[in-house]
Amino acid sequence: MESVRAADANDATTIAEFFAALESELRPMRGSEVWARRDARSVDDAVTTLIADPAVDVVVGEIDGTPVGVGVMVVERLADGGSLARVTELFVLEAARAVGLGEAILDDLVVRARDRGCSGIDAPALPGHRAAKNFFEDQGFTARLLTMHREL
Repeated sequence: MESVRAADANDATTIAEFFAALESELRPMRGSEVWARRDARSVDDAVTTLIADPAVDVVVGEIDGTPVGVGVMVVERLADGGSLARVTELFVLEAARAVGLGEAILDDLVVRARDRGCSGIDAPALPGHRAAKNFFEDQGFTARLLTMHREL
């Protein structure tokens, strides 16, 4: 049975392992170099601090009580005083995919964003990650911004 719950400090090691697996999976994809340098969280990150941050929601996706996925959402204040939620990580172990857990994690984050009064929720997808783009589109997301980049 799939379930989603708020992460706590006891989940820090598992979440750090999920972050490492996410980075490993994304590294070969187009657009990953800058993502890895700018946005990837290393295993050395203070995950416990992330979990405790009041501007961040960290959730764990489980199957039959075993953690197999993670979702992280940051709430940002906008110039007009409103707020926008941004999914920074959403990862499910490959063996646990295609059973609806990613959708459940995202649904949980959307509810949390609404509860925080956010006007919307963003989620990134690397240009080479068609499966992520399709996943988010299937969940009602549409592109609102393309980031163009030039190596120097």
